[in-house]
Amino acid sequence: MSETERARANPNHRGDEEYNFFLAVLFPHNQLRILDYNRVVRDLNGLQPGKFIAEIEKTFDVSEGPHPAWPSRRGEYGMYLKGKWYTLHAPGDLPADPDPWSASTCPYSRGNSSGPYSASTTRARTRGSILWGDTGMDELERRVNSGEMAVAFALFPTSIDELMKIAGRGKTMPPKSTWFEPKLRDGVVVHFLS
Repeated sequence: MSETERARANPNHRGDEEYNFFLAVLFPHNQLRILDYNRVVRDLNGLQPGKFIAEIEKTFDVSEGPHPAWPSRRGEYGMYLKGKWYTLHAPGDLPADPDPWSASTCPYSRGNSSGPYSASTTRARTRGSILWGDTGMDELERRVNSGEMAVAFALFPTSIDELMKIAGRGKTMPPKSTWFEPKLRDGVVVHFLS
């Protein structure tokens, strides 16, 4: 039951009841690490692999390898397709002050409606899954090699400094774009609300 539902159900609601609060934890920014949130996609939107790469090349510079193609900077992505790793580079200079929605985007959903996927369509958003960075590049390969997914993208994680700039401007990151470490362990603190 949400806080609003609990308040409505309580005829004597004052605002200081336990259900109005939640547990929070603070970590110093210099002790935080953001891991990548990688993407796997079920199909190539009806395209053959060569045509899919050609569509990606409309937005990115594409080169084969290395194995695995772990991104080393913002604007660089790894792509695993048909047993091969590719490195994708966003051409040109990247803005020093990233937009939160572009800082964590994936090549298949970069807002290019003429590309192989369009981020604006529900079908594109439901085609894939997200894997956080501690699952590793082997898991990206496994999901594609098994046939469960058609292509995988490795993303460079947002930095703590970028995140702090975005928060300082009053903006928020997109869902499933930041995986923080360390995480407070589940079950360390449990409190049941009455």
